[in-house]
Amino acid sequence: MIGTLVPVATLLLVALLSCPAPADAASKKASPATAAKKAPPKGTGNPFDILKGYWSGGGTVTPNKGNAENVSCHVTYNVAGPSVSQTMRCAGTDYKFNTSSKLNYSGGKISGSWSETTYDASGSVSGTAAGNTVHAIISGDKFSGRMSINVSGSSHTINIVQLDPKSGAYRQAASVSLHR
Repeated sequence: MIGTLVPVATLLLVALLSCPAPADAASKKASPATAAKKAPPKGTGNPFDILKGYWSGGGTVTPNKGNAENVSCHVTYNVAGPSVSQTMRCAGTDYKFNTSSKLNYSGGKISGSWSETTYDASGSVSGTAAGNTVHAIISGDKFSGRMSINVSGSSHTINIVQLDPKSGAYRQAASVSLHR
């Protein structure tokens, strides 16, 4: 069962990195001083700016074979211009994983790579970011799927579906929320 959870974990990592910055939503729910810290600098258009720093939360991951598992996650984002590097640690009842990712943003598109060291998984991500939504395709040596992300204020909701290469069908793989 542990091996079937790793690809979903790496997708969560990429999903978290790909969130667009809803500066207006963040400012409406926070004081002016707090909003200034969370909102991206005006004119950058970089969806990674709002992610800078530490986030935590959790949700459920459903392996190919087995029951849904609750996970708790801690994530750190380091932003440099249109690029972001991220580290993510998540733990459930029976497993844990450590992932890292590097992504770039340009003209509404995201691209990059991810890796998971505990289970030796890696791959690429490509997609689009517009408004408060991201749509991405994840490809890797041990996982393929799609994700959608909705950002609201200082939280992210991530839904991931996994592709079954034999049938061509998708199945729900994960749902996670993170907050500051």
